Amino acid sequence: MSMNLRVATYNIHKGVQGIGPARRLEIHNLGHAVEQLDADIICLQEVRKMNRQAAARFTRWPAMPQADFLAPEGYTAVYETNAITRHGEHGNALLTRWPVLSQGHQDISDHRFEQRGLLHVVIDVEGKPVHAIVVHLGLIKGSRVRQVAQLNEFIAREVPQGEPVIVAGDFNDWGARMRSAMNAMGMRDSHDLPGPRILTYPSRLPVTQLDFIYGRHLSPVACHVPRGPIWARMSDHLPLVTDFSLALSN
Repeated sequence: MSMNLRVATYNIHKGVQGIGPARRLEIHNLGHAVEQLDADIICLQEVRKMNRQAAARFTRWPAMPQADFLAPEGYTAVYETNAITRHGEHGNALLTRWPVLSQGHQDISDHRFEQRGLLHVVIDVEGKPVHAIVVHLGLIKGSRVRQVAQLNEFIAREVPQGEPVIVAGDFNDWGARMRSAMNAMGMRDSHDLPGPRILTYPSRLPVTQLDFIYGRHLSPVACHVPRGPIWARMSDHLPLVTDFSLALSN
């Protein structure tokens, strides 16, 4: 027996768009957008736990951390900080409609100018543990290579060999150069599915794919990227949504 498991990944750009005086708050629109994704697991990057400067500037700044604010009714929000800044902190988050069994975090920063981490959440899907790992890799190719190697070591250490695992997030991977390394780990994404080329960045006129969803012991069956003026204004990335077939025990 198998079931469909929908996974989404979305870099929300800290819930704010624009530059200087034109900066605008998008976190409320993002709340509606996340709900529309109708995903079982939603992996988010650049999520603010708090930011004193933004809270002082925007009168409608949510009083709660962004992960909790964005979680649709009935979902559990899990958050871990990657970066501590002068005015606050931000990191990765995961929202899920399935029960959370455990969570963990590992710092995968490659140099002092970029604070990066991976969020590991174990989810109970119809009695089956599913591991979801949210990543936001570095801007430098060499950093990404080393961070994927750290990811490989983490999975080998923390994920039992036969249990399903999803790795999703902003890979900053121009040209999908990390795909071969992910494939070598037994991870597959929607690359082999028929359909148009997947483009997620920049949101206003996407020309490349920086956001990826990989799975092991799950089979990708469908993939899409929401498009349109509303999606283009909420973040510099578009969300990516992949449906997987998950085998369940008889």
